[in-house]
Amino acid sequence: MAHSISSNASRCHSETLRFASPRQHHCGSVNPNPSTLLSFKFSPFLPQTLGASRSPVSRRNITVRAKMAASEGSINGSNRMLVFVPPHPLIKHWISVLRNDQTPCPIFRNAIAELGRLLMYEASREWLPTVVGEIMSPMGAASVEFIDPREPIAVVPILRAGLALAEHASTVLPANKIYHLGISRDEKTLLPSVYLNKLPDEFPKNSRVFLVDPMLATGGTIIAAMGLLKERGLSVQQIKVICAVAAPPALSKLNEKYPGLHVYAGIIDPEVNEKGFIIPGLGDAGDRSFGT
Repeated sequence: MAHSISSNASRCHSETLRFASPRQHHCGSVNPNPSTLLSFKFSPFLPQTLGASRSPVSRRNITVRAKMAASEGSINGSNRMLVFVPPHPLIKHWISVLRNDQTPCPIFRNAIAELGRLLMYEASREWLPTVVGEIMSPMGAASVEFIDPREPIAVVPILRAGLALAEHASTVLPANKIYHLGISRDEKTLLPSVYLNKLPDEFPKNSRVFLVDPMLATGGTIIAAMGLLKERGLSVQQIKVICAVAAPPALSKLNEKYPGLHVYAGIIDPEVNEKGFIIPGLGDAGDRSFGT
């Protein structure tokens, strides 16, 4: 069923945002089902509305899917960034708990961990390598399929808040490794600074990496983290970004610099204020997770 959307990108509660090149002006260019695919364009006044730069911007076409794709196989080769907002009621529930300014720290931390679990579950769909075989059940022979333990799976939480969003990763991803990455943001310039880097010098071949950052606001932190992963041998197709809330400035930067990237978000909010906070957002995810 098609969703109605207003001219403001942030008002769309669809499940997939597809960032296309400026030359693609018609949704027919991707052969969609008209009942499940809608499109709209950025207009020149949106930077002010979304809290981005006031300088003129090029018009972009964003395609919106009204349903999650049954399979990512048909879109994995796309050179356009895709933003998935899974339509699961539990994801909506935990986002609502996180938004509430009355939610106490222990419940907030549990909620963001549960949200991370669900988003990583959705992001791993048809992405993890498997092996098939046959085992004996108590009742007889059975064909089985396991996650291939020979193929590396890694989670990279961006400290601090990324630790909370990735807390339940091990309950979803078998035999994963966790590499910590600490990036702080200057409160005045909003520029990122790396203060802790526990990434390997080079990721093993065929690695699949979940990059976890709860808030994609101005985009500085996630762009810096993506750069560090790319320097260590990863391609965009080997990385999936997991976030609780995303905003247009960060998504626009990712789209320009890393086409083909897949981002999984709990929700997309309309704007970023002058202090670099997403509005309405959920506040400082790190402070609210750890009570500091």
